[in-house]
Amino acid sequence: MLFLYNIGLGLYGLLLRLLAPFVPKAAAWVAGRRGLLTHIRHTLSSETAPRVWFHCASLGEFEQGRPLLEAYRKAHPSTKLVLTFFSPSGYEIRKNWPGADYIFYLPLDTRGNARAFLDAVQPQLAVFVKYEFWYHFLNESHRRGIPAVVVSAIFRPDQVFFKPWGGFFRGILARFAHIFTQNESSAALLRQHGIQQVSVAGDTRFDTVVATAASAPRELPVVDAFVADGAPVLVVGSSWPEDLPALTPLLQKYQHQLRVLVAPHEITETNLRLVEAALPGQVLRYSQATAANAAQARVLLFDNVGLLSQLYRFGKFAYIGGAFGKGLHNTLEAAAFGLPLFFGPTYGKFQEAVALVQLKCAFPVHDAAELEAAFAPLWTNEDRRLRLQDALLDYVHGQAGATHTIMAALPRLAPAL
Repeated sequence: MLFLYNIGLGLYGLLLRLLAPFVPKAAAWVAGRRGLLTHIRHTLSSETAPRVWFHCASLGEFEQGRPLLEAYRKAHPSTKLVLTFFSPSGYEIRKNWPGADYIFYLPLDTRGNARAFLDAVQPQLAVFVKYEFWYHFLNESHRRGIPAVVVSAIFRPDQVFFKPWGGFFRGILARFAHIFTQNESSAALLRQHGIQQVSVAGDTRFDTVVATAASAPRELPVVDAFVADGAPVLVVGSSWPEDLPALTPLLQKYQHQLRVLVAPHEITETNLRLVEAALPGQVLRYSQATAANAAQARVLLFDNVGLLSQLYRFGKFAYIGGAFGKGLHNTLEAAAFGLPLFFGPTYGKFQEAVALVQLKCAFPVHDAAELEAAFAPLWTNEDRRLRLQDALLDYVHGQAGATHTIMAALPRLAPAL
């Protein structure tokens, strides 16, 4: 199986190199790894302080791990934090984040790369956030006595680890010194398959969104002008083109009563034009907006990144994209502000979404008719919306605290620090 694993990763790297001339994300992935190990070795060659390595697959995992990174820095100010990303969508946005001392791409998982990377970084602890279980990096860390942990992990019976032929992949999990899961069902599933170094800590994303909601809001004068008339606001977060058929009829019906903030998941000219063509009323791009013309628009379309978490404070309702495609995006940022949630049908892999649906604070829909049917009762009944708001806030605040739990356990797992 290791032979097939190595072949598969080699083919993956080759495929990205072949796609690079045609796909910008593939090009960024390839370019970011050109001379990478030499760069890491040179950058860290004179560093003498102890180091901890945090790895996040992409931007979502970074935001999930961020409260732990910040807590670790505060508790261990003399330790240098090395942060790696696998995906360009994480690295390119957070490569200058001041909360880490060094930020790199993660080399492809080969035996040679793992050895060279660990030789250069020399971490005393490795922390993986939620996903990405790389055999060679974990095996080499284990061989060197470097404790590795994964935080906010979640597991399901249909995953490869739990298949009859999944022994190789369960062996990867066995290399972790400890696995901190989001829920008890994940922990029980691991124990049933012989993985005992596990405990339930919860999801650090709750700590992130609670802190964001409680922090001083970023000044956004254009948005302030857009919402100044007091009309109810629907925030459409991380939308995809597949979300538009369900959204468009709703916005056509309420276009004179509702203001809409739209933040597409991928900021491309094609996606922006699709939104402009589909949505009714005056659509204004954020890059072209001023306090004067924003007040005249009904839809403010965000053609930049990094503002979405700040937009939910303006809303009364939220539609979260992605669930008409590969899967739902972040619902917790909106839930932390008490916004009733609407999204498509593909949400079952996200524990928090399942919980919010069970609490009747979130509404999965299959089409425009179901979206209108779910939205209308909340539009016409403010008392009901406020009750949902209270239930959302109770849920989010009740789930916070994973960062504290993990931080309390780490000294036992990495006593050298």
